[in-house]
Amino acid sequence: MEKQEGDLRIDKWLWAVRIFKTRSMAAQACKKGRVLIDDQQVKPSHQVKVGSVVTVKKKPIFYKYRVLGLLGKRQSASIAREYLEDITPEKEMKKLDVQKQVIQEHRPKGRGRPTKKERRELDKFKKKGL
Repeated sequence: MEKQEGDLRIDKWLWAVRIFKTRSMAAQACKKGRVLIDDQQVKPSHQVKVGSVVTVKKKPIFYKYRVLGLLGKRQSASIAREYLEDITPEKEMKKLDVQKQVIQEHRPKGRGRPTKKERRELDKFKKKGL
């Protein structure tokens, strides 16, 4: 793992280590305040340094990463993992498990809106499930 000297733009680093699919998505997340470095909101041009803690809000949880190295170009996932350490708390990861367990309702196409009776049954079912 090569550690480069100097700084790197946060949007470029987030893209290079594969946290976001595109660099523009990383920049957009920064603009919307979903990316924090050491608990401070940052702009896409903010410089990230080795040892910084980056927090990324991706619904429904806050992921936390420690910067182990600066990677300026997008590499394979196995190489990119060497440049960050996932330090997301277990409590946050449990939120993701809860969301996966939530029952999704599905209504076949062409059935129209539910009747009043069907709506009551759905509401009753949802309350029991939670």
